[in-house]
Amino acid sequence: MEVVRTAHPMDELKQRLKQILDVIPPGSDVYYLDYPVHGNGGDLLIMKGTEAFFRDYRIRVRARYSALDFPDGLSIPRDSILVLHGGGNFGDLYPVHQKLREKVVADYPEHRIVMLPQTIFYKDVREFEKTADILNKHSDVHLFVRDTISLELAKDKFSNCRVYLSPDMAHQLWPIRSKAEPGKELLRFLRTDIEKTADQDRLEKGGETGDCLDWPTLYSRTEQKSIRLFSDVMRMGKGKLPMGQIWSKYTDRLVKKAVVRFGHYRAVQTSRLHGHILSCLMDKPNVLIDNAYGKNASYYRTWTQGIASAKLLAETANKKSGGMA
Repeated sequence: MEVVRTAHPMDELKQRLKQILDVIPPGSDVYYLDYPVHGNGGDLLIMKGTEAFFRDYRIRVRARYSALDFPDGLSIPRDSILVLHGGGNFGDLYPVHQKLREKVVADYPEHRIVMLPQTIFYKDVREFEKTADILNKHSDVHLFVRDTISLELAKDKFSNCRVYLSPDMAHQLWPIRSKAEPGKELLRFLRTDIEKTADQDRLEKGGETGDCLDWPTLYSRTEQKSIRLFSDVMRMGKGKLPMGQIWSKYTDRLVKKAVVRFGHYRAVQTSRLHGHILSCLMDKPNVLIDNAYGKNASYYRTWTQGIASAKLLAETANKKSGGMA
């Protein structure tokens, strides 16, 4: 009897990223802006997925700038596309990145600008209106968003922008294989920042066993010090030093460390979106806990709920009690 092999849902998510080629065609020249220079491993996974996408489709990166070293008045060839890093910083929680995004739109009205998959969140609707005023004055802005809630928000506010629904750029890394043997049962990869929730607090106090980590504790003190050094030097150098190339190599090491560490566990429980996405990239059983403003649950319901090894904690609890998610 012939065995029929079906595609993994992660194959489909990786394929969905190809829609970006409609606005960044293969062979394009691009400037990659706002790439991360910090210790958030989720953003580093997004960066590695973005660079893999560029390589896979022969997209030529003419220059790379972070929020730390993007110079004022930079002359950029008219035929180059400005590509802004994706993630979860579109809004007023992380103003450094939002200000750069808006500055690029305002300063380069003749260039095509592509914002890779983002989650949108604003605490203050007035700030959202300010962003909309800036983006709607540009005739060639393309915004990719990672969930249906962000899609509705963007379509409502950004009347002059093209808006698309897309998975996170880290999916371009599928599949990730780890040589590490899963000798431990559970990794609890839990937020320790402003997006932490009361539900997570209750869960942590519940006495469940398992090693507990977050990005700041995954990386050693020496690595954290090195990350800060990169940040300081790039801020002072303003593009005059080749620190971006060295940082790229160093982040290969940081991402590999995360992959190896996750590989040591049979399962993962996480409130980090990229703890969930990395687990899915490694095809590892994982349970996702929502963050403070619903980013994780919205992403799961939009993209990863069809993955057999992935569960959303709220849905698991509701199913047990007979309720609705």
